[in-house]
Amino acid sequence: MRFEYHSQQDRIPFLVKLIVSTLSVFFAAYLLPGVIVPQFTTAIWIALAIGLLNIFVRPILILFTLPATLFTFGLFLFVINAVVVLMAAGLVNSFEVKSFGSALLFSLLVSLFNGAMLTIGGYKKRPDDRG
Repeated sequence: MRFEYHSQQDRIPFLVKLIVSTLSVFFAAYLLPGVIVPQFTTAIWIALAIGLLNIFVRPILILFTLPATLFTFGLFLFVINAVVVLMAAGLVNSFEVKSFGSALLFSLLVSLFNGAMLTIGGYKKRPDDRG
């Protein structure tokens, strides 16, 4: 395993992250019947809310649930992601999540779509890419 220093140039610009996250939120909500995002502008607010919750709240949740996360070999992080989605639903008025299962699937789809779009866009390197 090789550790590398990542410079400021390797970081993904905020606007790119916001656009990709917004598109991911909108598309995942379109696919899941238990998640309602009525407008594209709502998807922007959801992407911002989830981003801020991931920065400030998620680390605290991970710290408090560390024994459960270790015991489940990291699978409890999926539960934490679903809780973050439910918290975002509480913050954004017109964003509705019907159940915990819908929040879990929504968080998985958004993560997959984000990763795929950033990789296709050339912002994330695959592990086999050297350079």
